[in-house]
Amino acid sequence: MADSEKGSRPLFALAIATVFGIGYVPVAPGTFGSIAGLLLWMALRESTVVQAAAIVALLVLGSVAGNMAEHHFGGTDPRQVIIDEVMGMLITLFLNPVGLKGAFVGFLFFRATDVIKPYPANRLERLPGGIGVMADDAMAGIYANLALRAV
Repeated sequence: MADSEKGSRPLFALAIATVFGIGYVPVAPGTFGSIAGLLLWMALRESTVVQAAAIVALLVLGSVAGNMAEHHFGGTDPRQVIIDEVMGMLITLFLNPVGLKGAFVGFLFFRATDVIKPYPANRLERLPGGIGVMADDAMAGIYANLALRAV
């Protein structure tokens, strides 16, 4: 493999992990990642099959990219990594028959559960590497999805 190909993999992984640089915003990058997830849901909301495929793809890509980003930034779940928030928002809104107002309520629920990290989300973030980066937000998305259904 050529050196240029080896060098492009970490750059591509960082682009995915930071959602093409959005994660570098200096204030509340997780909120901006959640907004990106909300916008993605708006683009995909007509097809639950496509939404499900996107959730799975983000989980896989985010786990790999998150692992590489942890090595790059030198810590666990770096604040610049926001692909997990994008996936968490898709999980929050998945199979919830909501319009834009309901999606905004889902956004608020997801942000709350992502910040508070109720059990077992707080345990899942301790999983190693990119799996831990993604797992706690997946659980926060599940909690937010259920809360949105209850409302």
